[in-house]
Amino acid sequence: MDKLAESVAVNVADYRRLARRALPGDVWDFIAGGSGDQLTMRANRRAFAGVGLRPRVLVDVSGRTTETTMLGAQVAAPIAIAPMAYHCLADPEGEVATARAAAGLVTVVSSFASRTIEDVAAAAAGPLWFQLYCFRDRGVMTDLVRRAEATGYRALVLTVDMPMMGRRDADARNGFTLPAEVTPVNLTGAGPGGADGAVAGRPDVAELTRQLLDDGVTWEIVRWLRGITGLPLVLKGILTGEDAARAVELGAAGVIVSNHGGRQLDGAIAALHALPDVLDRVGQDCEVYVDGGVRRGADVLKALALGARAVLVGRPVLWGLAARGEAGVRDVLQIMSNELDLAMGLSGCPTVASITRRPDAIVRRIPGPPAAAPPVGAATADGAARDGAEQPAARVAHEFRRGSGAAGTGPPGPAGAAGP
Repeated sequence: MDKLAESVAVNVADYRRLARRALPGDVWDFIAGGSGDQLTMRANRRAFAGVGLRPRVLVDVSGRTTETTMLGAQVAAPIAIAPMAYHCLADPEGEVATARAAAGLVTVVSSFASRTIEDVAAAAAGPLWFQLYCFRDRGVMTDLVRRAEATGYRALVLTVDMPMMGRRDADARNGFTLPAEVTPVNLTGAGPGGADGAVAGRPDVAELTRQLLDDGVTWEIVRWLRGITGLPLVLKGILTGEDAARAVELGAAGVIVSNHGGRQLDGAIAALHALPDVLDRVGQDCEVYVDGGVRRGADVLKALALGARAVLVGRPVLWGLAARGEAGVRDVLQIMSNELDLAMGLSGCPTVASITRRPDAIVRRIPGPPAAAPPVGAATADGAARDGAEQPAARVAHEFRRGSGAAGTGPPGPAGAAGP
């Protein structure tokens, strides 16, 4: 590949390549990697490869639009930025650059952001939601909620799949620690339960997280959070219909079907595969979103056809930020929005509503043999050496059809970079 071609980015995969060249190896591994053998991380991508689109023809799509709403807010496309920690690892402007780039789209800001809640709010060009972890110190959570309320954030996202941090082998192998200039700034100066002492000791990220998170958390925290704020609450990390139903019972306005980008429980079901079960239980009662493995506009179309209100995108945003700063994030989001617009037009879907109203005409399972596992010690798609052989995903005969009740694992497609 010549130097000119190496610098061109026409899709998300190109930005992945550019970001990998731009970042130090340990930072790349932290952003790109998953937990354990990365089975769940790759399963997220295979889930999208395992379903196909059945386009309808001779439909007038001349007036098509990708606009929709999320919790009542008008958005330019059903694509939101997932909460991710430490954007300043990718670019000095960090979350401020990301929020400026996301014009007309929802940005979910992480509790572990490396720019302040207030700075991000001042820069944002679209609606903001604020993500909370279940911290040991409820006073820290209350402080974060009050700051988000005061600066115009429109919803809270409670991450519920992280009572402790999944083991990420590459980070352990690298001994990854945050650079001195990158800290969870919203958790410092927050009192005894904040991050001041932990950050001062420069522990690895896993140790910092262990010190702050509550591994004894229960559903009571949802009741507590609903009691201290009037902001809509969305629960992130739901993979079962039972948990989704419990979330709605306790007042959740939405759920994000997510396995944390394959960074928590390795072997957990792909988020796209979990989506039908969740929708069967709560699809009429709250907004349901999905993240994990979304890399193309056609992936967005598939998720919507299966019933999701919108998708959240994670790693591609950081790839754009690492490669070209704010302009790179803007380009990644525009590429995905343009691809969605094209896929809608070619599928005979002029509006987002027309996708979800024709579930029988959109998605079908793609039959095929299981993908072969890479050999022991081979490099994965994210560049980390494998510690053991991966077992092929089980094949199932269920179709991916919204409302069918079938939520199997589906046949795998080609392995690739995965995660939100």
